[in-house]
Amino acid sequence: MHSFVKKIAKKVMIGVQAISPTLATKILFKKYMGYPLDMKNPKTLTEKMQWLKLKVYKNDPLVRQCVDKYAVREYIAKCGREDLLVKLIGVWNNADQIDWDSLPRQFVLKCNHGSGSVIICRDKTVLDIDKTKQDLNKWLKEDFGAHRAELSYKGVERKIICEEIIQTEDGKAPKDYKFFCSYGEPKFLFVASDRQGDDAYFDFFDLEWNHYPVENGHPNTPIELQKPENFETMIKAAKDLAGDFPIVRVDLYNENGKIYFGELTFLHFGGLHPFEPREFDRVFGDMMPLKGYEKI
Repeated sequence: MHSFVKKIAKKVMIGVQAISPTLATKILFKKYMGYPLDMKNPKTLTEKMQWLKLKVYKNDPLVRQCVDKYAVREYIAKCGREDLLVKLIGVWNNADQIDWDSLPRQFVLKCNHGSGSVIICRDKTVLDIDKTKQDLNKWLKEDFGAHRAELSYKGVERKIICEEIIQTEDGKAPKDYKFFCSYGEPKFLFVASDRQGDDAYFDFFDLEWNHYPVENGHPNTPIELQKPENFETMIKAAKDLAGDFPIVRVDLYNENGKIYFGELTFLHFGGLHPFEPREFDRVFGDMMPLKGYEKI
């Protein structure tokens, strides 16, 4: 019964956002953040992300290109950072087009129009191909942006892409270094480590690698994370990719001294997940001025 109610609520919210994305956003914001969304004078990071979503990013063709995990590769190359791209193995309109025999033993499959629709294959010989095809084709049908009024996903031509797997020394998922940037200037980051399905550790740092006492959806790791030796090179990479946007999160990997591009994210957790302690929502928001939008 509870699952049925959740499905109905989701359908209702999709209907509301189709009529009024602003109303849907205000409802979701109050539900998840616990305080009303201030669209006239946004101060917190999550408020500013919602304001940009509704007022700026929704009609921005560059944002639409960059939320597309396939089309963003062209933008990365245009920024002169093609060296960061993970090697592309293939791209298809649906899973039935994939020539499985031609794929290497290890690879990553993902849909280009959302988040979380990823399959990491470490051994093709034990991969359930029929189940994989079902999952991919199901994900292709999902209207990812409709659930949270993320209008920049509207019009993205849906595809499946296959990339090389990023090899790590311990065989685990690579650490994900996520830089929050303002007009090309990285301000702070968090590291997602020890990913296992939906589980992970999140640890926030300033650019001097001082740890922030904050949690956001996931606990801090029980071990001390070491700053990468080429951390300044990572900061430079984030700068190179973030200059066109008031707020963007640049996600990078760093394995064996090699830096890889992950994705550009304009709405961290959809801008709908509280920081603990709550005051860090304002602390981080103060780092992200909305230049040219002071009177809104």
